[in-house]
Amino acid sequence: MSSPHSDAPSDHPAISPWLTLLLATACGLIAANLYYGQPLAGPISAELGMSPAAAGLIVTLTQIGYGLGLLLIVPLGDLFENRRLILTVIFAGAAALLAAGLVTHPLPFLAAALFIGLGSVAVQILVPYAAHMAPEAARGKVVGNVVSGLMLGIMLARPVSSFIAQFSSWHVVFYLSSAAMIALMIVLALALPKRVPASKLTYRHLLSSMGRLAVTTPILQRRALYQACMFGAFSVFWTTTPLLLAGPEFGLSQGGIALFALAGVAGAIAAPIAGRWADRGLTRPATVFAMLLVSASFLMTHLAPHGSTLALGLLTAAAILLDFGVTTNLVLGQRAIFSLGPEYRNRLNGLYMATFFAGGAIGSAVGGWAFAHGGWWLTSWIGFALPALALLYFTTEKRAVLVPAT
Repeated sequence: MSSPHSDAPSDHPAISPWLTLLLATACGLIAANLYYGQPLAGPISAELGMSPAAAGLIVTLTQIGYGLGLLLIVPLGDLFENRRLILTVIFAGAAALLAAGLVTHPLPFLAAALFIGLGSVAVQILVPYAAHMAPEAARGKVVGNVVSGLMLGIMLARPVSSFIAQFSSWHVVFYLSSAAMIALMIVLALALPKRVPASKLTYRHLLSSMGRLAVTTPILQRRALYQACMFGAFSVFWTTTPLLLAGPEFGLSQGGIALFALAGVAGAIAAPIAGRWADRGLTRPATVFAMLLVSASFLMTHLAPHGSTLALGLLTAAAILLDFGVTTNLVLGQRAIFSLGPEYRNRLNGLYMATFFAGGAIGSAVGGWAFAHGGWWLTSWIGFALPALALLYFTTEKRAVLVPAT
């Protein structure tokens, strides 16, 4: 096993391709846990005797758990040895997944859903860990490669859980995921080098420092707000397109919608590309490109009458371009905030992720409302407006960026 790494500035050994691949795979497997339950909310709620209105809590509580974990658990990466922390959080997620598969009553299942979200924040400890392991010149490349695994996990989770449940039951989805987490723990325990943060803060001071970082770090504020708008557009699109495709104009089955969702996986190739752009100092033009791409993805869905083969093709292309743009901006933002210093890297990442995750939650709610009241026409223009607002805000950005106060 490799020797422990500290936060010493000179201690940034090159990360091997095998370890990068392992971290990317781990991020994908963990992130998928957040999304397995989304297409299964109907059969889960029916079997557990939950009302249709309460079925939404299955997804909501997982998201609440994840949001709490971003603010309360991820910052611990700046305080405790990272490998042990990662393994502990993954174990909590594995236990919650197993419990979700075993329970037969609504309240225990919802409690398990909350802890699935908490356990899934291990992915946001792994990404700063990868950034720490990478040398400065290749940090964007490494982060991009790892995030590509995360995005693949997000995109594949829904169709995979749908297909498994179709041939067995929703219980099996949670059993298999729990087993995958245990296997992942064993591999990571053997492969990950230790990383000991230099910080001597108490947990209370660690949390209080996050407020100070939030108000004294302009680059964090901007990159988080840019990505909140982008992820809001992402959520608007992916919340409403299944409704559009299942409607009378397209009439796709659940299997067809699952295949459509797989198209978005192609957008994951943006992560390593964006990382390389950032390493070459191209963050500003790449940010503009990403925002324009997401805006254009909504506009192109109006180029053909709904229900036609061309319209379905354009919608598929829009999904790919949108995911490409959102993923690009995500990696550019993480590369920027990770350059500010290793001693608060996890806290910055927790704040960054929590902010744009909130934007995604708002996007889901607004998208559902817009589709119910104005169909795809209203929904798509809201989706277009979000990255356009981010681009407008970006034009006010100055090149000089302040480092956070210690």
